[in-house]
Amino acid sequence: MNCVGDDMGVIVRTAARATIPLIGIFGAYIVAHGHLTPGGGFQGGATIAGAGILFLLAFGLKEMKRHFNKNLYSALEGIGGLAFLGAAMLGIGVAFFYNTLWHNGPFLNGKPGTLLSAGYLPIMNLAVGLKVFTGLVSAMAGLALYRRWRE
Repeated sequence: MNCVGDDMGVIVRTAARATIPLIGIFGAYIVAHGHLTPGGGFQGGATIAGAGILFLLAFGLKEMKRHFNKNLYSALEGIGGLAFLGAAMLGIGVAFFYNTLWHNGPFLNGKPGTLLSAGYLPIMNLAVGLKVFTGLVSAMAGLALYRRWRE
């Protein structure tokens, strides 16, 4: 029996090859500018995960299994969570989540409204984006593998 993506035509695969990098770039933009515009780590991570889901749908489970490393994604998800908590704990001398990098730091404390002006917020957005991206792609891969196993 065919699994997801095995019967996709050349048009779908070609369109996916063209749009997957664009989706990833747009998601990275959302993560990087999350402290200035609507968006942030969760929204950008979910957008980037959309690229992984499109890959699974367009190219199928067999191709996804060749490129998907469960241990790497698990480690990256853990690193994202630890980076978020680590950045939150750095200001613990004053308060949990105190943005000491913006108040006292040598960088990321620029003029408000600029890209490098939010202290820990861009670091936290990157950590959350990494955690959400890896978690959603891992969940989708797990669901696809479970679906295939049940057939």
